[in-house]
Amino acid sequence: MSEVSTESGGQAGSQDWPVQAASTIENLVGQVRDKTAGQALSIGRMVVLGLIAALVGIAVLVLLCVLIVRIINVYLPDQVWGAYLILGLLFCSAGLFLWSKR
Repeated sequence: MSEVSTESGGQAGSQDWPVQAASTIENLVGQVRDKTAGQALSIGRMVVLGLIAALVGIAVLVLLCVLIVRIINVYLPDQVWGAYLILGLLFCSAGLFLWSKR
């Protein structure tokens, strides 16, 4: 009787090893995928969001310049050259400041 129980236990263990092997392979493949594809997806998302932020930033900068020219033109109603002069001086001084920090 004890031989039968040992034999059935041996067969149960031998029938269980394919499940364990498949589980181990599945876990290994999941870990490799997380370390490769997961990081690639994160980098891809950061690149796309960075490009979107850059485009939005450029659009905001252009609209801000137009707004400044319009506001200055309201206060100097003679011609638009005064607004261009003030805005040019502002940009030149900002450029000189950034150039000195280089």
